[in-house]
Amino acid sequence: MAHDPGPPLEQWPGLAPQMPAASADSTPAEAAASLPARLVQTGPFGLDECRLVLVPGRRGSDALASIGWSAKASLPLLCALLRSWEDRFGAQTVAVFGSELHVSVARPPVDAEQANLLALEHVLSTADNIVDDPPTPFPEYAAGLVGRTNWTFWWD
Repeated sequence: MAHDPGPPLEQWPGLAPQMPAASADSTPAEAAASLPARLVQTGPFGLDECRLVLVPGRRGSDALASIGWSAKASLPLLCALLRSWEDRFGAQTVAVFGSELHVSVARPPVDAEQANLLALEHVLSTADNIVDDPPTPFPEYAAGLVGRTNWTFWWD
């Protein structure tokens, strides 16, 4: 594989902009409701291995901290990122399997510039699937975020 030049920036450019809701967009609740069926159909885990857990909290981004979820991620940083993504992209924490996190996205980035900024934020999550495994070059990872309605993170 060719050497990954990493993010194409010299300094932190700031957060990706909030994606405005369009009338054709699904709501965060609709996007979250559709993700479990996709996970069961396409993911490595079958329905018999899933457990439904309702977590009390004001926001879905607080769920991981509420349950004391642990992975090789900084939980305070991850929860802050999730809260910010919830506000800006209609993102919702939908599922965790071991140290794997699945997030639905109602308003994903619509162009390369927005996706590049968001990809930098994903790097901050320290998720192994973004920074180590598989070694996806940054430009390719960022381009894959355009229009993508679910994000997956895992830590080995």
